[in-house]
Amino acid sequence: MQLAPAQLSQHLQRGLKPLYTLHGDEPLLIQEAGDTIRAAARAQGYTERTVHTVAGANFDWSEVLAAGGSLSLFADRQIVEVRIPSGKPGKEGSAALQQLASHAQGAESVLTLVLLPRLDKATRSGAWFAALESFGVTLQVDAVERAALPAWIAQRLQAQGQRVATGEAGQRALQFFADRVEGNLLAAHQEIQKLALLYPQGELTFEQIERAVLNVARYDVFKLSEAVLGGQTGRVLRMLDGLQAEGEAEVLVHYTLAEDIRALCRVKDALQAGRPLPMALREQRIWGLRERLFERALPRLPGTTLSNLLYAAHQVDGIVKGLKLPDWPLDNWQALQRLALALCSACAAVPAKTPGAPARARMLA
Repeated sequence: MQLAPAQLSQHLQRGLKPLYTLHGDEPLLIQEAGDTIRAAARAQGYTERTVHTVAGANFDWSEVLAAGGSLSLFADRQIVEVRIPSGKPGKEGSAALQQLASHAQGAESVLTLVLLPRLDKATRSGAWFAALESFGVTLQVDAVERAALPAWIAQRLQAQGQRVATGEAGQRALQFFADRVEGNLLAAHQEIQKLALLYPQGELTFEQIERAVLNVARYDVFKLSEAVLGGQTGRVLRMLDGLQAEGEAEVLVHYTLAEDIRALCRVKDALQAGRPLPMALREQRIWGLRERLFERALPRLPGTTLSNLLYAAHQVDGIVKGLKLPDWPLDNWQALQRLALALCSACAAVPAKTPGAPARARMLA
């Protein structure tokens, strides 16, 4: 049984199930969902808890199976928690989890909680995960995307009796807050709690938020790709600065930008060959948010523009590997910024009704 995180509290009010599986890549939200289940279990008499962390191929799964089948000396009901940080239980673990899941229905005195990282489609199709899903309740806990972050912050502030002003001023404050904490939800949670300690309940001003909220944003190259394809110039600049400060490898940043350009070229070629857009995107393994970004960007990118961008990516490849080229910055990060902004500006341009593109020198200036 699959359950959305927003439905968890209402589900628990109707009664506990004997098996829960939480998987996702946001530690804060996984922890909070787990705490909600544990609190509901404690209220129903599950007063003892054992935690088993699967660390490597030599983990003894018999301990987990024994814990689920043993009676406690101190409590009638117990929570057995299994944490698999790698998301890969292995052959022995796969069999143990299937056995654990199949026995969960009859184990009224044991609540089993399985904690996993984000799982890919292939892993979710495995027999062990299918058993967890079939015999218990699974929750996929996704990260809060940048577009949803201001609303998430506002909701958390409201829960502690605080709010921002209505209208444009409030939106400006929330966007500022989101820029400071993007990619670091645990730190965002801590910054929100700090506001409750610093200021009384009621409306917060922009100046109060600006003074209190630290810049704790964390970025990765995959989010940079989304910002570039989305034409978000300001966000791209912040992310490049953040990646440089965090010591990210220039070659990885370049590879991400260049791969986006190559993928756009391949999809464009497929369209010109007569393939439908959905088929062309599937062939390039582009789906989800990237699929929507490609659909938006492609009409704005004539073939000449993509050729210019591909040539520029080739030049920057040489720069990050130590070459010096005329008309390009000597600094690797400045060259990467120039390439990223060229692609970002092209993706943000008004869609062209007829083929055409600015000159290479003008586009990359």
